[in-house]
Amino acid sequence: MGWLICYLVVLLLSHILSFCTCQDKLLPGQYISGNHTLVSSLGTFSLGFFKPENSTKYFLGIGFNTFPSTALVWVANRESPLDSPGFFTLNNDGNLVVLDQTRRNLVWSTNASLSASAINHTTALLADNGNLVLSFEELTLWQSFDHPSDTMLPGIKISLNKKTGQQRRFTSWAALDDPRPGKFTFGLDPNVPVQGFIWNETTPYFRTSVYVGKGTTTEFLAGTATFFSYNSDDDEIHGVYSVSDSSMKFRVWLNPTGTLEYLLWEDSSKAWLDVGHLPSDNCDFYAYCGPYGACRKGEPPSPPCKCLTGFTAKFPDQWAVGNWSGGCVRENMWTCTNNTRGNYVKFGNVKLPDHSILLNNMSMSQCESECQQNCSCTAFAYVNATDQGNIGICLAWFGELVDLVENHNIAANEIHIRIHGELGKNALSDNSLKRTLVIALISAAVGLLIITFGYFFLWKKRLGRIARKMSENKSTVIAGGVKNDAELPLFSLKSIFAATNNFSGDNKVGEGGFGPVYKGILPENQEVAIKRLSKKSGQGHQEFMNELKLIAKLQHTNLACLLGCCMEEDELILIYEYMPNRSLDKILFDPFEKTKLDWGTRFRIIQGIAQGVLYIHKHSRLKIIHRDLKASNVLLDGTMNPKVSDFGMARIFDINQIEAKTNKVVGTYGYMSPEYVLYGHVSEKLDVFSFGVLLLEIVSGKQNASFYHCETSLTIAQWAWELWKEDRGVEVPDSSLRDTCQIHEALRCIHVGLLCVQEAPADRPTMSSVIHMLEADEATSLPPTKEPAFSTSRNTSPVTIYSKNVVSITLPEPR
Repeated sequence: MGWLICYLVVLLLSHILSFCTCQDKLLPGQYISGNHTLVSSLGTFSLGFFKPENSTKYFLGIGFNTFPSTALVWVANRESPLDSPGFFTLNNDGNLVVLDQTRRNLVWSTNASLSASAINHTTALLADNGNLVLSFEELTLWQSFDHPSDTMLPGIKISLNKKTGQQRRFTSWAALDDPRPGKFTFGLDPNVPVQGFIWNETTPYFRTSVYVGKGTTTEFLAGTATFFSYNSDDDEIHGVYSVSDSSMKFRVWLNPTGTLEYLLWEDSSKAWLDVGHLPSDNCDFYAYCGPYGACRKGEPPSPPCKCLTGFTAKFPDQWAVGNWSGGCVRENMWTCTNNTRGNYVKFGNVKLPDHSILLNNMSMSQCESECQQNCSCTAFAYVNATDQGNIGICLAWFGELVDLVENHNIAANEIHIRIHGELGKNALSDNSLKRTLVIALISAAVGLLIITFGYFFLWKKRLGRIARKMSENKSTVIAGGVKNDAELPLFSLKSIFAATNNFSGDNKVGEGGFGPVYKGILPENQEVAIKRLSKKSGQGHQEFMNELKLIAKLQHTNLACLLGCCMEEDELILIYEYMPNRSLDKILFDPFEKTKLDWGTRFRIIQGIAQGVLYIHKHSRLKIIHRDLKASNVLLDGTMNPKVSDFGMARIFDINQIEAKTNKVVGTYGYMSPEYVLYGHVSEKLDVFSFGVLLLEIVSGKQNASFYHCETSLTIAQWAWELWKEDRGVEVPDSSLRDTCQIHEALRCIHVGLLCVQEAPADRPTMSSVIHMLEADEATSLPPTKEPAFSTSRNTSPVTIYSKNVVSITLPEPR
């Protein structure tokens, strides 16, 4: 009997030791169940199974350990609650898992990818900052800080990976007694430098200030300094909280009603103090005063909203009863021209509006000039100026201004808002007005000359620095061989081989009619796109020099930027700025990638392309017809800003030239206008037609080529027209836009697209009219549409076409 008693004692002890309680590590063979817990080394946090009040379900969670009212900060099985306490252990594959009471069903797992050597040798640690870490030796395999629930502790980041699109967000509980995911989330907006959002499902509910670059903001809450550090680089944007006194218990909690609460533990009262929360008043709610409305924070005005200077309430009756969501509209319709580009009104101490675009680092005068020269620019702001050459960061807005707040104390800035160009003219006499205009014109001319030379020398200096680092010979090429053309660095072939790893297949990012495109890395880790003429390409020296000559002369935020070229050993190579989001077609026509393009992003892409085409038609030093405008020739930078590219087929016009004729029709089937296909007539209206097709593709997410095999519709324009004339235009937008689509904007885009693809060139608008119609409000009526071109018959005689850059063939027999 003695040996049996000894055996039972050993068995009982081993069973007891397999439980893990009052220690911070979980080792292979150990588990947590029932009332047993892991406790961090200083006793701050504990991990175990819990059941919320008024609930019958069990969850595994981490909470503050020593407080009478435990605050849960992380929950594992939020989407898979248990009917009774389960088991938390290390699985035989090395991952942390939650099993049900029978130990047969897997409820939750870390799902980390482990090497064979790590299996059965992993450990878990509950750190004293509240982070649960799965590791092998000194390698972290998984951590709870990367998978937050509803609480930000100091050290937890909210982040967005710009390359993968992966986001780290916080999600509220469904209710105070229900840890399952609720409808509110807190994270970073992927479309601007750095700004946080609370979303109610997919609808913006609250927005933080706009932060640019890298920095830290400080607040004093109940005598404790809290810091929010933010950073935006090529790979990631993120924000993280920290506190001045690490012994203080601090957390930021997204509660089930969508409020972000800043909570501090007070030992004397043994309670969590609410030391701040957002939204805190009406002005914190997103777009409370509607477009072009400013909300006056921190004071009790009546009403709390006001229209910006030069604007008036869109719906005065609603405004009178306290409904400001309709916002404001311009008091006078205004068409931007060379002579009327508007004035600016400065607002200080404001939270900058949503939908800002980061232009670049530049001076204040350059920032204003960038906005002044672009008719779609509604406002600009100059922030974070440094002591080095008065260079700061320029933000611009294109379209409506929403969520503008005055008297904003945190990260407040100045914004310059464009108003009607004739405001205040009645205050001047005729003679003084003439004198003022003359002085203004002379000043503007001198200022523009200075800015132009400044841009030229800065640009030349930048390219020269790249060339000196990259090229063994420091010679330059004169683009096109024309005396006054811009100089571009001539890179050596050896330096190109080094940048692309000898044109490695791993570096190849795409291919077009010109040839393959490779990603290259210059010294100082500058990423570039290297475009190499293929020996099999139908294009050659003429197209290469055409693109080199044109791109060297064009400088616009919506056109691709050429950095240099290489002409050595029969190689013809162009070096461009690198576009991390590739070409538009790679995302727009991919069923999985297209979800990155919500409606706001698509509308900004449409506006950006329109601005780029208008620039080459009207505002550049050369009047240019692109002739091959399509989705694959629109590149997207890191913030989804569109850049029109590939000018190898472009045609140069004299400034006053309206039309030309060619015997060699080049381009891509489906995007070419009928007068160009049939008669070789080239004009601005050719690009307008192509833009209309592209616009319909962006709105619908459908590729023009996909309609060729459809018996009912010959082109995307015909398909959209059939729905439009039956008053079914709401069926045109991409189904992936269901949650974000602004239907009035989408219908206006469809209307504009159909106007652009009219049969007769005279019936199509100019690009300046296109931009004006896209920016018009809902009350503005647009011209009626007719049946689009190429929509009545398939039996038309073919003509000879020389398409050197065909990517998508929508019409094998052009009409």
